[in-house]
Formats: sequence, structure tokens, C-alpha cells
Amino acid sequence: MNQPEHTNTTWLFEITPKNKFFSLNLKEVWQYRDLLMLFVKRDVVTVYKQTVLGPLWYLIQPLFTSITFTIIFNNLAGIETGTVPPFLFNLAGITVWNYFTACLTGTSNTFGANAGIFGKVYFPRLIVPISIVISNLIKFGIQFFIFILFYLYYYSQGAAISLNPSAVFFPLLIVLMGVLGLGLGMFISSLVTKYRDFSYLIGFGVQLLMYLSAVMYPLALIKEKIPHYAWLVQYNPLAYIIETARYMLLNVGQISMLGLAYTIGVTIALLLVGILIFNKTEKSFIDTV
Repeated sequence: MNQPEHTNTTWLFEITPKNKFFSLNLKEVWQYRDLLMLFVKRDVVTVYKQTVLGPLWYLIQPLFTSITFTIIFNNLAGIETGTVPPFLFNLAGITVWNYFTACLTGTSNTFGANAGIFGKVYFPRLIVPISIVISNLIKFGIQFFIFILFYLYYYSQGAAISLNPSAVFFPLLIVLMGVLGLGLGMFISSLVTKYRDFSYLIGFGVQLLMYLSAVMYPLALIKEKIPHYAWLVQYNPLAYIIETARYMLLNVGQISMLGLAYTIGVTIALLLVGILIFNKTEKSFIDTV
């Protein structure tokens, strides 16, 4: 009787159960980079595919929000923005804030929105939230271009505005904002699989968080007007990112190095916690979604 021949087979990829509680799987994510780009393309194309105005919504939302804030907070409430035109002041804050909210809301429903795909085929699940953060950079780029056009217009009209030399680090600030949205979004997406109430609270929570993030007012103003409640804003890492962004782009306000260090620390902590809980939820979420 012939004995079966044993051959040594070298596999290109080997899929095994995850044993590590914390794993970035960056090597595996890189191996699936083509899939990552497909998810990015999907996110960009499908969002406004069945709308009449399409990508123009990228422009309408920040412009109308800036106009509304200018009327309510600057004209009616009398919030001063120094030498910077109020509309441009608000547009700078809203443009940066919109990138964070897009990353947060997009990643916060990762498991629910992709349950059908996750249950049928294997790929590094971390690709999906990363693709959302990358695809939203395109939306941010469009809105930032509109900000530049208004900046040039006001500058040509003689407005006392100028770029701060630290503006060369502005891309790093946007990366920090994206990572913060990614970490918090993965944390929330893991909670949503078990507690559906969080999905209803996200919209309300984001709106409330905006008022605590110094989007429509200078950070120094809240310390001056209501010092007893200023800690609500001072302990919010988003406030330091938005305040720093305005300092870089409009040369107004100031940079708090201590505040930025605090923001970086909170961002790293949220990212690590988000990955930990995301990895844990990934193993069993299909039974609860």
C-alpha cells in the first residue's frame, strides 16, 4: 500500500484566531492596502450618490453654519473676534470641527453598517474605520479650499489677517484631530453593538460637544466671562485643537503648549483604549448586532 506523500507547503497568508488582546496588525493592514483604497472610494462615491447637489453639500453645510453663527453669536450676542472678520473666524473653526465630527460619526457605527461584510469574508476589521478617516480628508480638503478662497477675499479687502509661521504644522494638527475621532469612534462603535442607546445619543452629544469646544468663540472669552464653568472647556482636548488651528491660520488667540500636550496624551489614550475594545468586540459582535 502506497503511503501518502507529505509535502511542505508555504502559505502566502495564514488566518488564525486572534489571541492577543491588543494588536494593531499594521503589517496586515498594509497587505490589504488595495482593499483600504476601495473602501475609501466607496465612502466618497456612495455618500452623495443619490443626492441632487452631490459634493456641493460639502460646501453648503460649513457656509450656512458659519453664516448662522456669525448672525447669532457675533451680531446678536456681541462676541468679538478682534481684527479677524467674524465669518472667517467661524469658518476656520467649523472647517476643522467638521473633520472631527465626520470621523467620529462615521466610525461610531462601524460594526452595524458593515455587519453583512464582516460576517462573510475575512479582512483586518481596522481597515474600515481607517478608511473613513482617510476618505473624510477629501471632504476636509474641499472645505479647506473654500476657507482659503474667503481668506484671500478678506485679505484683498484689507482685513488685518495673516498666517502664523507655525501654520507649517497645520497638517499635523489635522492628523491629531483625525486620530482623536478614530479612537473615540472605535470606542463608541464597540458600545453600540451592545447598547443601542448610544446610537441615538451620538447626534445630540456631538452638538453639545461643539458648544464646549470653542468652535464659535475664543477660548480666552469663556475664561473671562464664566470662569467658574471654564473647566468644562479647558478639559476638552478639542478646544485646544480648534484654538491652535485659528492661531495658525488667522494669527489670533494663542497656543497653549500645556494644552496641546494634554490633547496629545488624551488622543493616544483614546486610540489605545479604542483599539483594545474594538479588538475584543470584533470577536463576538456578530452575535449581538
